[in-house]
Amino acid sequence: MIEPVENVFTAVADPTRRQILERLRSHGPLSIKQLAQPLPISRQAVTKHLDVLMQSGLVEMRRVGRERLHFLDPTPLQEVDDWLKPYSEEWDQRLTRLRKHLEERE
Repeated sequence: MIEPVENVFTAVADPTRRQILERLRSHGPLSIKQLAQPLPISRQAVTKHLDVLMQSGLVEMRRVGRERLHFLDPTPLQEVDDWLKPYSEEWDQRLTRLRKHLEERE
């Protein structure tokens, strides 16, 4: 399970890839041209970023008519959330204990 999580962390580590994911989340499926339009990089650079996102499973490409559209697939993010859950629960427990301790001191 660690490898897919690492791939997602690697994919979202780059701000440009996060912008691409955000655009797909907010606008739905987009072509490379549409994805590249607001970015200060070439379509070729966008393609390289999309390759990383597709390898991580966060983006998939489908042909729709004559276009190749890119779709967000949030499933790998759920895997990251599942992996992080024990850490989150541990911090919740620690904060609860701290809150109780502070309340007892009042």
